Amino acid sequence: MINENARKLLCSQFVNNNTIDPKYYDKYTIKRGLRNADGTGVLAGLTNICNVHGYVINEGEKAPIQGQLIFRGYNINDLVGNVVKENRFGYEEIVYLLLMGDLPSKDELTAFSQIISENRELPENFFEDMILKSPSPNIMNKLARSVLSLYSYDDDPENRSPEVEMATAISIISKMPNIMVSAYQVKKRAYDNESMVLHPLIREHSTAEMILSALRPDRKFTDAEAKLLDIMLMIHAEHGGGNNSTFTCRVLTSSGTDPYSAYSAAIGSLKGPRHGGANAKVISMHDVIKKNVKNWEDEGEVADCLRKILRKELHDGSGLIYGMGHAVYTLSDPRAVILKANAEKLAKGTEFEKEFNLLKLIEELSPELFAEVKGSSKVMCANVDMYSGLVYRMLGIPEDLFTPLFAVSRMAGWAAHRFEEMVTGKRIIRPAYKSVIREKVYIPLENR
Repeated sequence: MINENARKLLCSQFVNNNTIDPKYYDKYTIKRGLRNADGTGVLAGLTNICNVHGYVINEGEKAPIQGQLIFRGYNINDLVGNVVKENRFGYEEIVYLLLMGDLPSKDELTAFSQIISENRELPENFFEDMILKSPSPNIMNKLARSVLSLYSYDDDPENRSPEVEMATAISIISKMPNIMVSAYQVKKRAYDNESMVLHPLIREHSTAEMILSALRPDRKFTDAEAKLLDIMLMIHAEHGGGNNSTFTCRVLTSSGTDPYSAYSAAIGSLKGPRHGGANAKVISMHDVIKKNVKNWEDEGEVADCLRKILRKELHDGSGLIYGMGHAVYTLSDPRAVILKANAEKLAKGTEFEKEFNLLKLIEELSPELFAEVKGSSKVMCANVDMYSGLVYRMLGIPEDLFTPLFAVSRMAGWAAHRFEEMVTGKRIIRPAYKSVIREKVYIPLENR
């Protein structure tokens, strides 16, 4: 153990030795976070996979528009809307679209869904050796470790041929929901002192049905619940090449490394609270609001609570209203719009309706209060995290699985971007860092 004085010295050195004077960022025009001064992303590549559209540049200025999310040329509203209209499951269709580049025929979708179902089983002894014997309190950690471990169960893991890359991606996409639920059940036994319940898989289930069936002790769920979870999987499946986890996948892919390393790294990125882990921040903030507001329908009382959060007097002291604002979307986040409409249907007439109305009020009040307290004219909208936590709660999904479910869904997008990087990238991704340290004269050990 490090004693208190040594700990303080170490902490001080850690901060001092890793601090760079902010003036250098302006002097050398450093684009921190790979972002331009107006908040737009630095253009780092081209893609046919996804378009995340939230503003236009009008005479050099960023102008807000209604958000659009396009998968392989198809609008997410059309993709989700038609699945809902036809009363069927759509996540498998989204996976096919992202991997193959176009929508499947009915026969192609049936065959593809069957392939996913057949690949859900874990390799022999994998559960015992990789999950049961080494539980983790964090399911994202276990997902990353498990995906990386699948390398050892592959007879030809360094094969980069298109057919092997495709087969590997489909195998991981199929297995991740099983790994997630299995890791959660083991976590309950090892860390929560709760019973571990493991169900055999049912071949006929869609991905959404498989998750709910494997997660619930009695295996029971309604068709409406499964189809709402299916929508969650659809809207989280892809979000452009510039988001942190997808860019991470592309960076590792550009080095020539194996798919298991690239996908595992993407999971590690998504684990971060500034990325996929943001939904947990939204949930904790909502809990604080619910505790501090007596009447959830009182607009003035809710507004006062939000002001305290913005002034860093409540919640985590960040001064942020989590679930509001996005790096690209301005007037609306299409994922949040879809999720809000479908969540309202499930919440109506249940104990969750009051909480849903509170979230709507937070969404309505936040832009004006943000401008009032922060003095900012930034256009902001609710992002997908505003309503995702409530949806998961309505579905009885534990908070431990909020971000892992994001990873399970996004695996399809990561794979699509890995394929594109392999075929069109052709160069290792290597941005530059300007050194601002001065050269020093070496001092012999005895003279220090």
